[in-house]
Amino acid sequence: MIIKSYEVKKNKSNLAKSNFFLLYGENLGLKKDIKNLITKEIKQKNDSVEILSLYESEIANNEENFYNLAYTGSLFSSYKIITVYDATDKIIKKINNIYDNHPANVFFIIFSEILEKKSKLRDFFEKGEKTICVPCYLDNEKDLGIIAQLELKKSNIILSREAINILIEKSNFDRNNLRNEIEKIKSYSLNKKNLELNEIKSLVNFSGEYKSDILINECLCGNISQYKKIISELYINTVNQIFLLRILSNKIHRLLKIKEQKNKSNNIDNIINTSKPTIFWKDKPLVKKQLSIWSLNDLQKMIYDINNTELLCKKNPQISNSIFLNFFSEICKKANNFS
Repeated sequence: MIIKSYEVKKNKSNLAKSNFFLLYGENLGLKKDIKNLITKEIKQKNDSVEILSLYESEIANNEENFYNLAYTGSLFSSYKIITVYDATDKIIKKINNIYDNHPANVFFIIFSEILEKKSKLRDFFEKGEKTICVPCYLDNEKDLGIIAQLELKKSNIILSREAINILIEKSNFDRNNLRNEIEKIKSYSLNKKNLELNEIKSLVNFSGEYKSDILINECLCGNISQYKKIISELYINTVNQIFLLRILSNKIHRLLKIKEQKNKSNNIDNIINTSKPTIFWKDKPLVKKQLSIWSLNDLQKMIYDINNTELLCKKNPQISNSIFLNFFSEICKKANNFS
């Protein structure tokens, strides 16, 4: 049975109908939230619950231990919850075996990354009458805005929309990071319920660093006007040349990796969706554009140029800004000519 992530909270009673749950997708924070909801529902039946965690690799190395955990009752608890992380289709046979003979007081929560429609694991959980499958896609700005408002409301803290947007940017669109930033605000605020924008910027160490990532994306896409605008804003502060060069290097290595995988598979969307580390939904169109602009040879040459530019900046600190800006401007111009 498929349940949308936003429906889980509205229909918590559905969670009591199954002992088998599959939470798949890129959104680890959402998966953790749903796992907590499932655990809470089970504890409402009986608060005596034993919680265990395993990785698929551990199960592969010791199948007997996995089956013992699944079929053996807990000595001290009425219920047992077993969470399996990093699950793939390799585990489907074992899940099938347990499903046919599972003890009523044992629950399984399976964490997986993105699963294609043809995935056997996904198919099993979607079609099963007593299994629950929840796709956990990345949060968008609206989702994170709601989470921020709810978390702040618990402590009666009021922030402007601009301040909340800064928290969302700083969180890198991850609900776990967002909650960590809000915890900082809660600790700082004490009895003060209205915080100024400058206080929020200070608390989250916001000094324009988030623009660095945007700057490099605009540069690699050849968006000259946006690139110049962000460079002028960064110049209000000291430009950390080495930091920006390292971010650029990481992005080029990621593009190189995707290009190399593309030679083996023509499904570029699938490669981007399953790329590690995860590419956030907001960046996926930019990555596709960059892949269309830059060839494999261009990217390989750029790695060499990045290393050379970093060395030149370190050797010539007096003119390092000029070296850095010339290098980035040339990249942006070249991308603009191809785009």
